Amino acid sequence: MKYILTILRRDRGKAVSYRQSFECETVSKSDTVASALTALNNEEPLLDIDGREARKIEWEQSCLQKKCGACAMVINGRPGLACDARIADLGSEITVEPLRKFPVICDLITDRSILRENLKTLRLWLREDSELPDKYRDIAYEASSCIQCGCCLEICPNFYTGGSFFGMAAVPVTTRLLTEMPKSVRKEIIKGYSGHVFAGCGKSLACKDVCPRHIDTEKLLVNSNAMAIWKKR
Repeated sequence: MKYILTILRRDRGKAVSYRQSFECETVSKSDTVASALTALNNEEPLLDIDGREARKIEWEQSCLQKKCGACAMVINGRPGLACDARIADLGSEITVEPLRKFPVICDLITDRSILRENLKTLRLWLREDSELPDKYRDIAYEASSCIQCGCCLEICPNFYTGGSFFGMAAVPVTTRLLTEMPKSVRKEIIKGYSGHVFAGCGKSLACKDVCPRHIDTEKLLVNSNAMAIWKKR
């Protein structure tokens, strides 16, 4: 199967983006956007659809197993993981863009450091040894599936980089700590959650539809609200 892969590109240090298309061909039914990008970068020289030489495509990848979130990007207008986007499901013309809610570094690479900074602001880390009660094991397991890829923030109508609303990316970690940490530590976590998550969430739940790990974000949100807000009050 032949198809056209169009990439929204940006040179390092430049502010203007441009689109560049490449003609590709699948090797197997399991081919993904990640395998297509790898194949293009293996071409010597790399030529675009008009026969002009192009520089190698810059993008991030690590495990290619849906476990790290490094290859998150916008594929045919929808955020997802390149390693999880099968060419056979995308059609003969595929558009790939960097995540739009984060500063673009180059091509498909974005600066997602705000994810880490927001967790640091909320002080979401273990302070002491903890034990997870049996009644919270299922919800904690669900929360631990989060890979911090940023897809939920990309689709969220209320999140923007630098804003006071930290979005769904902060909820799984909050859920884990609220279920494990003693009450003396929860107070600080609840304060941050109330101001940076609960106060800004419009409950659109668009994040639930795009999560590549298929996390039930509504369940996590309900659980965290119950522990941090309603029981507090």
